[in-house]
Amino acid sequence: MDHISADAAFMQPPTELNPLDTRPTGRVSSWAPRPAAGGSVTAFPAEVPKATGVETLGGHTARQVLRLCEAAGLNGADSAAYARTVLTALGPVAERSLDLPPPDDSFLSDDHTPVEFSLAFVPNADPTLRVLLEPGCGAESLEENGRTGLRVVREMAQRWGFSTKRLDELEDLFFPPDPEGPLALWCALELVPGGVPRVKVYLNPAASGQERSADTVREALDRLGHRQAFTALPEGDRHLFLALDLGDWEEPRVKVYLAHHDLSATEAAGLSRVGGGSGRSGQTEIKRFFTMAAGHDTEAADLEVEDGQVPRLGRRPVQSCHAFTETATGRPSGFTLYIPVRDYAAHDGEALDRAVAVLGRYGVEPAPLARSLSAVTSRRPQDGVGLIAYLGLAHQQGRPPRVTAYISSEAYAVKPPMAVPSPRRDAVPVSG
Repeated sequence: MDHISADAAFMQPPTELNPLDTRPTGRVSSWAPRPAAGGSVTAFPAEVPKATGVETLGGHTARQVLRLCEAAGLNGADSAAYARTVLTALGPVAERSLDLPPPDDSFLSDDHTPVEFSLAFVPNADPTLRVLLEPGCGAESLEENGRTGLRVVREMAQRWGFSTKRLDELEDLFFPPDPEGPLALWCALELVPGGVPRVKVYLNPAASGQERSADTVREALDRLGHRQAFTALPEGDRHLFLALDLGDWEEPRVKVYLAHHDLSATEAAGLSRVGGGSGRSGQTEIKRFFTMAAGHDTEAADLEVEDGQVPRLGRRPVQSCHAFTETATGRPSGFTLYIPVRDYAAHDGEALDRAVAVLGRYGVEPAPLARSLSAVTSRRPQDGVGLIAYLGLAHQQGRPPRVTAYISSEAYAVKPPMAVPSPRRDAVPVSG
């Protein structure tokens, strides 16, 4: 593997998480650059901010990207290119001091950092690193936020030579003159070798009002040629996002995200519509993932019943994602379940234990996840909750299951550990 050259001293392999680590909570960008053995500290690549007395959102984020890229197995040139790409996409807020409050109440993360990271894991391969960001963060209005996001995505398209035709076809639906809802446009960058990311956008179905969300999603799917797709979706409590793959994807997807309040493991297993349903084995895997990520008793003889009651996730809702790649059948080709582990764990030590257990179940080495957590923060996992925001399990036709861990930047705040109440349980009849 080709390692970082000019930035080699800063990009030494991150320290493994140590439960005995007593360092105070701190941002990764506050760490002093570490010299290589026998060498001196070298400079950052051009256009990547240096650590100064006044830390900025861009400087903090760039250092997290650089460290995460190395944890994901990317080389130095790609890492530096991706750090610059993220800074460019963030725009003026990248120069904003972290001593100031967040530029706005971004819905993207709990502390309003307009950046979130994720790592997707499959066996016998380096994890795939993604960065989700809000290009219009700091705009004076939601309308301006969306217009800024569109401009940034179109500039990416010009730079990397991909089409925004599918996004353009939906502009009037998702960018009305007086938009509503918690977001306008998010952009995700999948950081693959070569320095050119795969790009996807997340749009707000509630832009014209929450009551019109379903109609907006249905119309968007129709315009994109997926005229049977809406009826294939399971019931949900809210349409959260519609996402589009743009550019160089093997099978570009249209994805619909739903929120599910007060969900049980059995109900979660019934949400998949891949291939007409996940089948018995697939449903069992979804139930097992649900219980492991939520911290329920996975040793119970029956995963859906424990002591005559069904445990449910009644705090932050579970999310499902349904990915469509072909228009003939109307059935989704992919299904992902997301558990907001941060709301069902007392601290990130618990969340990490659950993530490691899930990765182990699917034959994935957990060390890159541990390295990735220490790449974004110097705090101990026991000292906060929310560093691991979600755990996701994806089933895609023709591919092995994929586990994804979502990692918070924590640029502005660390949520303290909390006492997590037992999951709400509904009594159910149990035959003798």
